[in-house]
Amino acid sequence: MADVINLYCDESCHLEHDGLPVMGFGAVRCPAENLATVTHALAALKEKHRARGELKWEKVSPSRLAFYEELIDWFFSEPNLRFRGWLVAHKERLVHDFFNSGSHDSFYYKMFYFLLEPLVKWPQPDESERTYRVYLDVKDTRSRIKVGKLAEVIRNKKHDWDGKLISRVQSTHADEVQLMQLTDFLLGALTYRNRPSGFQSRAKRACVQRIEQRAGFPLTGGTPPWEEKFNFYTFTPTEVPR
Repeated sequence: MADVINLYCDESCHLEHDGLPVMGFGAVRCPAENLATVTHALAALKEKHRARGELKWEKVSPSRLAFYEELIDWFFSEPNLRFRGWLVAHKERLVHDFFNSGSHDSFYYKMFYFLLEPLVKWPQPDESERTYRVYLDVKDTRSRIKVGKLAEVIRNKKHDWDGKLISRVQSTHADEVQLMQLTDFLLGALTYRNRPSGFQSRAKRACVQRIEQRAGFPLTGGTPPWEEKFNFYTFTPTEVPR
């Protein structure tokens, strides 16, 4: 039987004209066989701090700082979890007519593919079979269409014609999935650190600093490809004369 690996994905500031300079995509990776244990541990941590409700970056506040700091420490000490982020800097430079056939959606699928491509790997001859299940947060009424198109794009790029490597791509509600919420939190910290005027919240600043301390590097620029625990890349669009 093939090993099953779950990828819990989210996006931040992904709308084309929201006035924010940085767009972000993120994914938390967890083997399905460890999902129950990891989910239980996260739920127990939330209960310990009475952090009820959905875990979201936008809810970070000074009153819950001890919880967020312990959450970050738990993530970095949990061997079954990994995070990958993909940032788009200078979003205002995007010229879809020049690069993406006039389609912001086309650009959106490209960025999600670049996020997931290093995480979705065909097994080597000496490795056991594996399959990936990709879960995305429901954002709007077009989520089903986006999910279907993303599945098509990723499978085509990976030459996964029969869906053997990527067995599932589906949308789900983040308030029902603990690890989707963790993706929201980690991606939120990454995009926040890369906004020019982002350091206004003491609690959010403390969370970013805690992640940088545990990771051992700043959350700017990017990480080497071989960094597995907290990996990210910053894509900067080419400026096109208008």
